[in-house]
Amino acid sequence: MVMARDGSNGPRTAKAGFGDVILVCRKCAKRQGMSGRDVARVLKRAGKAAGEADGRRKPKVVETGCLGPCPKHLLAVATSASLARGRIVLLDPTLPADELAALLDFGSEPR
Repeated sequence: MVMARDGSNGPRTAKAGFGDVILVCRKCAKRQGMSGRDVARVLKRAGKAAGEADGRRKPKVVETGCLGPCPKHLLAVATSASLARGRIVLLDPTLPADELAALLDFGSEPR
């Protein structure tokens, strides 16, 4: 067990500098000919478009291993909201940022 400096039990925490986490399958991105930087740019733009309306902070994009589904022309992506419902979102990376934001599922029901 870790003990904090003030003597209390429990984990220590730190402020997160991002509003949500977006997990992206590295293999899907590579299959689409996109680098990790390209994917992050597209998804951060979409997260910003989703967050502008309600003042949320930008998302953190994290490349992972395989998320399960292997679509031929799409990216397998997961957000905290989609994972809470046990779903993986399959996105077309060529869509405009506002359409991606609608599909990314930041806490709302998918279309």
